[in-house]
Amino acid sequence: MKIFFLISIVYLYNNNYFCPEHLKPGLIKTKFYGHGKLLLTGEYAVLDGAKALGLPTKFGQKLVVKRTTSSDLIWESLDMKGKPWFESSISLFDFSPVSTTDENISEFLKKVLKNAVRLNSEFLSQWNGFKIETQLEFPLDWGLGSSSTLIYLIAEWAEVNPLLLYFKTEDGSGYDVACAFSEGPVEYLNSPDEVSYTEIDFNPKYKDKLFFVHLGKKADSKEGIKEYLKAVKNKSALVKSITKITEDIKVAGSLSEFESLLEKHEELIASHTGFKKVKETHFSDYDGVIKSLGAWGGDFVLATSEKGIDHVKDYFGKKGLNTIITYKEMVL
Repeated sequence: MKIFFLISIVYLYNNNYFCPEHLKPGLIKTKFYGHGKLLLTGEYAVLDGAKALGLPTKFGQKLVVKRTTSSDLIWESLDMKGKPWFESSISLFDFSPVSTTDENISEFLKKVLKNAVRLNSEFLSQWNGFKIETQLEFPLDWGLGSSSTLIYLIAEWAEVNPLLLYFKTEDGSGYDVACAFSEGPVEYLNSPDEVSYTEIDFNPKYKDKLFFVHLGKKADSKEGIKEYLKAVKNKSALVKSITKITEDIKVAGSLSEFESLLEKHEELIASHTGFKKVKETHFSDYDGVIKSLGAWGGDFVLATSEKGIDHVKDYFGKKGLNTIITYKEMVL
């Protein structure tokens, strides 16, 4: 079933959607969940209005809220093995850390929580203390959206629009937040006047020949955006071309057609930015297609192969890359 949402900026300011029942006074514990993300098409160009294809992942992040007798927010973030990787006690007065294990994360949390209160003045207005526990279902260096899913989870808790909270907090396109609350692949468009996103029936029959390979490092998406904005040439032409590729990929009926579109996408981004293609720089002898996903230079790439998972694991394993996940295992 195809579901279409069209949200104007004015509409975002005046309405709150995709938010479950608020944590009411009588409730002791509430849980929220958001999906991770990968960007199949539209990296960088989505910032300038290109239509992009986002893939929500089966790996996500959960948030549990418990009432306490404390006068602060007690925050604990767990990795996929249940080990704490961030802890903080946060003042309800101004959301500054009373204590923290990471000042940068505390500053990010402070920004998100303040913006959530600006969007809903009732959120945390009664000075009740809470214990907040988040847990990732993927390693921190995978780049599947630990920050974007957190923004979505806080938006759900605060009963505010998750995209609006994102736009008040970050400078990206917002596709990752759309993936957090979607139940399948998303066609996403961010223009100056409105945001539109559509859950689409993208289920390629050749998906058993698609593999996600982690490059062993996490790309800094903010730095990637800065580099793109400095380097990009002829934005309007790039946006038009990438939008066309996104439309064509949705209906690509064969692996060869899909691969041709992926190669065209890589060439367009490279020619308009001067960025080096990942296959050209690291995997020139690979016998399939390799495409960057999101910020170039880190996180996951998509590799195609007619020869199956064993061949892919053998090739990339010799390069020291051993995290290879099938499309079926990764994509919601």
